[in-house]
Order: sequence, then C-alpha cells, then structure tokens
Amino acid sequence: MLNLTSLHHIAIICSNYERSKRFYTEILGFNIIQEVYRAERQSYKLDLELNGSYLIELFSFPDPPKRVSRPEACGLRHLAFAVENIEESIAFLVKSGINPEPIRVDEHTGKRFTFFADPDDLPIELYEI
Repeated sequence: MLNLTSLHHIAIICSNYERSKRFYTEILGFNIIQEVYRAERQSYKLDLELNGSYLIELFSFPDPPKRVSRPEACGLRHLAFAVENIEESIAFLVKSGINPEPIRVDEHTGKRFTFFADPDDLPIELYEI
C-alpha cells in the first residue's frame, strides 16, 4: 500500500484562461500562488490556494477537447468545497450571475448541498458543514 499523506492538488484544463482565472479567484476566493506562461506549449499554469492549502493547478491549452458528459463520464466527477452557510453561499453565487441547483439533503448525513458549474461546465459542489 502507498503511504499517501494528503491530496496535493487538482489539475483543471480550461477553455478560456482569463474567464476561469476570474471565476476561481474572484468568485470562489482562491489566492494566486504563482502564474507561469509556458511559451513552448502556448499554455498558462496558475497555482491556486485556499486558506493556506495549495489545491488547484489551472491550465490553458490551445483548443482543448470538450468534456464528454456531465457528470457521469469516467474520471473526475466533481469538485466539492465545504461551506458554513449554504444559503449565504448561494446568495453570493446568484449575485455573481451563477445559478446553482436547488439545495439537496445528503440522505446519509443529513447535510445540505448544491451544485453549480465553472465556466467550462465542470460540476462544483458546495457542502454545508
């Protein structure tokens, strides 16, 4: 068995770098650790952290293929972030022009959650703790 200690990061490829950079920093509140333009690949790499934890590498590439389906394709299903107040979080998203799904209740934990999409339709979940 591997001796894993934690999740290091999640890599996301976006179709519009500036739009996704704004979404993850201005809407979701991630902070930029480092931004690099890799000329040989015509690609940006943006390292993002949340509350001191390095979590996301945001990549841009010329003409990346679209996601096959949402959310039941093999591979990453969705990203989930913990929030303390789901109603306040939803109100902020709506004010920012994002329309989350209706609140659901986890049948096993009784906790409330909702889904919305990033600019490339990657599903994101907010889970109330």
